[in-house]
Amino acid sequence: MTLLKIYTITAIILAFKMVAISVAQGRARASTGIFVNPEDAASFGGKQAPEDAPSVMRAARAWRNDLENIPIFLILAWIYVAAGLSAAAFTVYCVVFTVARIGHTVFYLNSIQPLRTIAFTVGALATLALIVHLLIGVVFA
Repeated sequence: MTLLKIYTITAIILAFKMVAISVAQGRARASTGIFVNPEDAASFGGKQAPEDAPSVMRAARAWRNDLENIPIFLILAWIYVAAGLSAAAFTVYCVVFTVARIGHTVFYLNSIQPLRTIAFTVGALATLALIVHLLIGVVFA
């Protein structure tokens, strides 16, 4: 499989995963009937409150964690594709990172520790390995 195809599949899966968090937030908001925006409360027959329900805030924190990790990985992965480095290693980085981020989201939304931290750490290590590979294969080459 080409580097571009691996990158594309990875980016699509991660984008779908992030859409799933948005759906989780919407479902949590609808199930609690609590809305921060008064127009939403009025439109959906809910209660306006100064802050989202805990389940909505949990999903928002998972979303923010993705925003802190996924763009960095995808930027570095794009550099890797442009450099034309090993497809086998790239596949490992992408699969490990993607599975770790999916796991992190599932564990975060369901309050499962220490698996959430383990999944986060595995994803961070995949990113670190990608960085080291870029340093060796591009910067120091």
